[in-house]
Amino acid sequence: MTESTFWPEIAAHAKAEHRPFFSMAPMEAVSNTVFRQVITKACPPDTFFSEFVYAKSITDPNTKFPTHGRLYVDPREKKRPVVQLWGNLTEDFESAATALKEQGFEAIDINMGCPDSTVIKNHGGSDLIRNHQWAQDVIAAAKTSGLAVSAKTRLGYSKVDEFKDWIPFLLEQNVDVLTIHLRTKMEMSKVPAHLEVIDDIIKMRDEIAPKTLIQINGDIPDYQAGLKLAQEHPGLDGIMIGRGVFANPFAFEKEPKTHSLDELLGLLQMQLNLFDDFSKLYDMPRFPSLKRFFKIYARPELGATDLRNAMMDTKSTDDVRKILAEKDKYLN
Repeated sequence: MTESTFWPEIAAHAKAEHRPFFSMAPMEAVSNTVFRQVITKACPPDTFFSEFVYAKSITDPNTKFPTHGRLYVDPREKKRPVVQLWGNLTEDFESAATALKEQGFEAIDINMGCPDSTVIKNHGGSDLIRNHQWAQDVIAAAKTSGLAVSAKTRLGYSKVDEFKDWIPFLLEQNVDVLTIHLRTKMEMSKVPAHLEVIDDIIKMRDEIAPKTLIQINGDIPDYQAGLKLAQEHPGLDGIMIGRGVFANPFAFEKEPKTHSLDELLGLLQMQLNLFDDFSKLYDMPRFPSLKRFFKIYARPELGATDLRNAMMDTKSTDDVRKILAEKDKYLN
């Protein structure tokens, strides 16, 4: 374990409210400062994770995977996110952790589950499931900073049963939090999450590393589903929600409410403004990356299918604003 109080404080606050802690998952081109602020406006989780950040890029801007603003924290954000790092070289994690501490970050998460082929070819993400020594070494390297260190992984690379060896091995490394996406790398997100192994994982934690917090990820759409899961599996500490925010930006609401189209489009207007602010600082992400978000706000069940289709044909944030100004003519 590290000496950091980052995760114990988050867990203690949630426990005082008789619930698990909640986080938003690290998602490429999603979990940046712009969308973190949108979700905060809607209803924030206990903590956010950053986009995937190549460990070497933090101290070497000339790498093939530069940070491109992934570490930028808007002054309007109250808390810095947990920085998720990927890679496999100890020297990169040691130097990255030191630099992140100097920049004011409090917590690091190590990506040991990303199924992306480019990440795996460069020996990051799920490739660490097949290379235990790399996993052990980068955890130890990250810990040298004194920051909180967690890891996010999958049950295995090819087979679910791999978790019986892989998860105990990770628990032996005494990370502050172990987040498990309940699928294998090969399963991607094509099969239901294996909720049936949660109790086995909790038992492993209790026997091997009782101070390590266990967080679960996969097929958890919102706060209510996460709370129910924690109640069904005593000992589960945290819930991470990823794709659920695309179905509902209010996924972290403790008491679900009905939200109007105008309220949703207000969040979109906010995102457009924040995106323009961010674009003044960085050339990434570019406008086309925004289009994946339109479905969050212009929802078919609210009669906004034509509105969304019109926005998909736009080429700039100003184009989107023009359509929103005339939204009534697109509504069913």
